[in-house]
Amino acid sequence: MYIDFITPLHKKTKRDYLGRVTGYPKAEAAKKARLFEYDYWDGDRNICYGGYYYDGRHKPVAEAMIRHYNLTNDSVILDMGCGKGFLLYEFTQLLPGITVVGFDISQYALKNCKEEVKGDLIRGSADFLPFKSNSFDLVISITTLHNLYCYQMASALKEIERVSRDHAYIVVESYRNEEEKVNLLYWQVTCEGFYTPEEWVWWFDQTGYTGDYSFIYFE
Repeated sequence: MYIDFITPLHKKTKRDYLGRVTGYPKAEAAKKARLFEYDYWDGDRNICYGGYYYDGRHKPVAEAMIRHYNLTNDSVILDMGCGKGFLLYEFTQLLPGITVVGFDISQYALKNCKEEVKGDLIRGSADFLPFKSNSFDLVISITTLHNLYCYQMASALKEIERVSRDHAYIVVESYRNEEEKVNLLYWQVTCEGFYTPEEWVWWFDQTGYTGDYSFIYFE
């Protein structure tokens, strides 16, 4: 089912699409960003985030998910592509005692994560989750899957479905028209999957993914 927790947060960021292309050699930026290390998180803004630090902006997202999915202190959550663990941290503050697990490929992010959840984060690839089937009440993956090659992404969707026992929610980049497509191409540095909403839904059907989803657009 389509449900959107992320767009209000996404739209708070102002983006200079042309500047992203002209301000720094695009191919060089992509090479550095694809390593998912310092340059991706805390390096130059022309490469990626330009400093990914905790500021509490994920709290409303966690609150909305708690309400929608009826999460409790006894729930177990997996964040696939957790980055520095900021969203998971918010869950632990809102629901003391909740079990959270973060999974990310970036060694830098895991070393520089929110200290309170450092022991809950694991390094690995999204196309193979080292967990038993039906392990989590909620599996989330926010702006991660489009960074995978299609064969990896298909495996990751199947893995999310496998390890979730109740709910799943994913967010991916997409486009609805040529302007949004161009803006996405200008802005992205790590994206490998460029799909319209209809194509994403096709992928969900092909892989058996039955969880919730939403898209972010570069308007």
